[in-house]
Amino acid sequence: MLTGSKYRITGTELLQTIENWEHLINFKVNLIGCGGTALTLLEIKDSTKDIDFIVPIDKEYVRLMKFLRSLTNLLDSPLDPGGNIPIKKWRHIYLGALNLQDLIITKMFRGMQVDVDDCVAAFARFEIDPEELLKRYAEATKYEINPEKMMQNFIVFAEALVEKGVVKHHFIEKVAAYK
Repeated sequence: MLTGSKYRITGTELLQTIENWEHLINFKVNLIGCGGTALTLLEIKDSTKDIDFIVPIDKEYVRLMKFLRSLTNLLDSPLDPGGNIPIKKWRHIYLGALNLQDLIITKMFRGMQVDVDDCVAAFARFEIDPEELLKRYAEATKYEINPEKMMQNFIVFAEALVEKGVVKHHFIEKVAAYK
C-alpha cells in the first residue's frame, strides 16, 4: 500500500498527478485506490488528505517504489560537494546543515508563515541567486501532488523578499510566469 500527503487533494488533482507519472513511467502498474482515495476518485468525497493505493502485483510494486524513490531524489545528496554547509567535524562525527537552496525549497513546500519568515532570513543573510533558486524550486514542484499550491507558496516567499528589499519587484513577475 502507498500512503501519504500533507494537503487535501481533489480527485482532479489526484488524476493529474497520476497523469504526470504516466509521462515519466516506462512500465505497467496497477493502482487500486482504497479508503478516502477511492471515495474521492468516485466523487463521493470532495477531497482526501491520505492517498492510499494498493499495488496488487509484487513486481509492479517494486518497480513503482523504485520510480517513486527516484522522484524524491530531486535534491542532490547532502553529502555531495555543495550539498551541505559544514558546521563541525569531530573524530567520528561530521555535522553539517542542508545547503540553503534545498533548505528553502523544503521549507517553502510546507509553506507555513514561520517557514516563509525563516526562508527570508536565510535568503537575506547568505548570497543566494534568486533565479537559480526559482529554477530549482519550479523543477521540484513538477513532482508534487499540488504543484500550483507549491508555486503559490513561492510567490508568497518572493513577495516577502520584495517587502524586505532583498530582491527587486520584477522577481515576482518571473515567479508568476512559472505558473
